Amino acid sequence: MRKGCIGAIVSLLFTAGAVVQASAQTPAEFYKGKQITLITSASVGGGYDQYARLLAKHMPRFIPGNPSIVVQNMPGADGLRAANYLYNVAAKDGSVIGGLARNNGVARFYDPDNASVQFDARKFHWLGSPQQEIGLFVLRTEKGAKSIDDLKRVEVTSSSTARNSPSSIYARMLNELYGTKIKPVDGYAGSQDALLAVERNEVDAHISGGSSAAFRNRIGPMLKDGKAKIVLQMGMARDPEYPDVPTAIEIMPTDEGKQLFEIAFAEQVMGRPFVLPPGVSADRVKMLRDAFDAALKDPELLADAKSQKMEIDPVTGAAINALLDTVYAAPPALAARLSAMAK
Repeated sequence: MRKGCIGAIVSLLFTAGAVVQASAQTPAEFYKGKQITLITSASVGGGYDQYARLLAKHMPRFIPGNPSIVVQNMPGADGLRAANYLYNVAAKDGSVIGGLARNNGVARFYDPDNASVQFDARKFHWLGSPQQEIGLFVLRTEKGAKSIDDLKRVEVTSSSTARNSPSSIYARMLNELYGTKIKPVDGYAGSQDALLAVERNEVDAHISGGSSAAFRNRIGPMLKDGKAKIVLQMGMARDPEYPDVPTAIEIMPTDEGKQLFEIAFAEQVMGRPFVLPPGVSADRVKMLRDAFDAALKDPELLADAKSQKMEIDPVTGAAINALLDTVYAAPPALAARLSAMAK
């Protein structure tokens, strides 16, 4: 019995010593010969996955020790599966990076009592995003509705991944704040499946949270053939490609409506965000943020992104953390109304 106790104590001391030794290593010593796992909440082939693989290819050159980065797809629950794993299970030593859905940052704000949200977004260490987003409202034209105002009299269905996704939340906000008649159809696996539903005429529309190169390539033929058109933009400003299409903020008839969409579009600024779990040491957070920022200025990455028609318009991790602090400090009345619309 004594031997068993002594063995357990020795084992604990050895483990503690190993942890101390690992934390005392320089970044180059820690990362040399290692593999970083980049867990993305996206399925293969979509915009989030595309940015994750771009980062995995180029970021290692800017990390001391030149570790490799391997992408692991963990789709599910519109990003919550991956976010919960990163927050509660993933290693907290800088060996795991997360690529989250942009709406994960405000999931707890929208629904404070949602048991599926097992993380505090403000406690993630946000590395940043390679892109700031503008979503697009893609509408099939067969029903005769060709503008956002037409949707006040014509009911349309819109594909969505989940009830807590931007595609569904934005639809309910437009219904309540502008008087449209949009019926979200939830349950599609990702943006590509949601767009396929529009192509097949399973639904009349799709309201996107972003508009990656993969997304734009997919909707291009429908727009060119006149089978669909962009009737509204979901973001802080108009996309230069659609200068005559208004944003949801611009069409809102009340100041409160404008404020609610400004809060909702905070996630658009977050674009395609990458994070570190809480608990990673400050020096490794800084080092990985520096590597992330440097990679997004690198001529090789920029040339690679251009060849894939991927936009690079970065936002820093510190800026995202600050943005989330501002969102969660919104007036209670506004927060309550937005939360009610998001449920």
